[in-house]
Amino acid sequence: MIERNSYLTKLIEAKENGFPKIITGIRRCGKSYLLKEIYRNYLLNSGVSDKNILVIELDDLRNIKYRNPLELDKYIREKCDSNTMNYVFIDELQLVTPIINPIFTNGKYVIAQKDDKDAITFVEVVLGLSREKHIDVYATGSNSKMLSTDIITEFRDKATNIKIAPLSFEEFCNYKGNSSSDTVFEYLRYGGMPLAVLKKDNDKKEYLKKLFETTYFKDIIEHNNLKKSEALDSLCNIISEVTGQLFNCEKISKIYKSFAKENIDKETVKQYLDYFSNAFIIKEASRFDIKGNKEIGALRKYYFTDNGLRNARLNFAYDDEGQMLENMVYNELIYNDYSVNVGTFEKYEKDENAKSIRRCYEIDFIAKKGQKKYYIQVCNDISSIETRAREIKPYLALNDSFQKIIVINKPLEETMDKNGFIVIGVSDFLLNFIKKWKLATHWNSSLWLVFF
Repeated sequence: MIERNSYLTKLIEAKENGFPKIITGIRRCGKSYLLKEIYRNYLLNSGVSDKNILVIELDDLRNIKYRNPLELDKYIREKCDSNTMNYVFIDELQLVTPIINPIFTNGKYVIAQKDDKDAITFVEVVLGLSREKHIDVYATGSNSKMLSTDIITEFRDKATNIKIAPLSFEEFCNYKGNSSSDTVFEYLRYGGMPLAVLKKDNDKKEYLKKLFETTYFKDIIEHNNLKKSEALDSLCNIISEVTGQLFNCEKISKIYKSFAKENIDKETVKQYLDYFSNAFIIKEASRFDIKGNKEIGALRKYYFTDNGLRNARLNFAYDDEGQMLENMVYNELIYNDYSVNVGTFEKYEKDENAKSIRRCYEIDFIAKKGQKKYYIQVCNDISSIETRAREIKPYLALNDSFQKIIVINKPLEETMDKNGFIVIGVSDFLLNFIKKWKLATHWNSSLWLVFF
């Protein structure tokens, strides 16, 4: 069994809190497995009787009757013992078909249209059941009809939304039983989609490639009523190639024109990027002015939720390993509950003619968690003098007292270089160092991170 302890903990913390637990995330990242296997085993091991765990798989044709919201509600209430706590798992909740309240249709079941005001949906069912003191509701849904934005809109503040992602590097290493250099490279190449992790290398590639065509693009097209997928496909390829670079919709529109030999306006680009984001395929990091202490501009960096998915769009051609590393660091920070921005600041300096000029510096990430703030630079290699000089230049230009850290892609315990920067290996950094803040409560400085 692949352990998902971080998400299991979140489910345990939300257990019996009076709210329905809605589990969302990119398709095939293990939502159903988390609920029906990992969490169910936890409940059984903690003393809950199997008869008090009700699992309803709505994608099973034997349960097609319960896609009617009133039939689903009736079935669950009849099955739940009112004298004890019952845990109800509803898988593929989005398959519940909205109907018009039968009061207004002479008792007949009539499918509701989008704008019908008297519709009964899965929202009413789930919220109604959650009000019962003896029923604790958990539900999963696919991305085609139950995206993160939909959940926020439908349930507002009346549900606990637990977002899960593909296996983190920590979960991947726990499954593999080690954190060697080979493990790091395998994760960089193929990511942490659970079914991909279980396959052989060639099978991993084919599986990840097909996910876009047969699942993700199909979901987006269906959910947003798109007529064709050519532009969607091309934009996804572009984002794959420019991962970790600063772009806005206008720049991407120009790249698309050069790439596809046809025009696409920036508003359409923004719309399609939102589609990818809502489907959990990509995430964005906006720019943050370090000295001005505020978000600025329209430029963004885009990262894939999973390295393997990003590499699949490039047919697993590894032209820039630094991009894979940067994507990996970003995802690990998000997994560890950091908020992440791109750092930027300006400084007046003298040029070679002693003329005062204004230079703009960029730091790949600013990561925040609680009272702590972390600055992050990402690079693949500092073996050359030129590369090392380029990477530490923002440190020297900022010239503050914050601690600087260099993370390199080889086994290395935490050390200190001649500049006072911490140098640490990638595995130790991801598995230990970024988690140390919980213990290091005496630190008052921000943290600079460079990844190689």
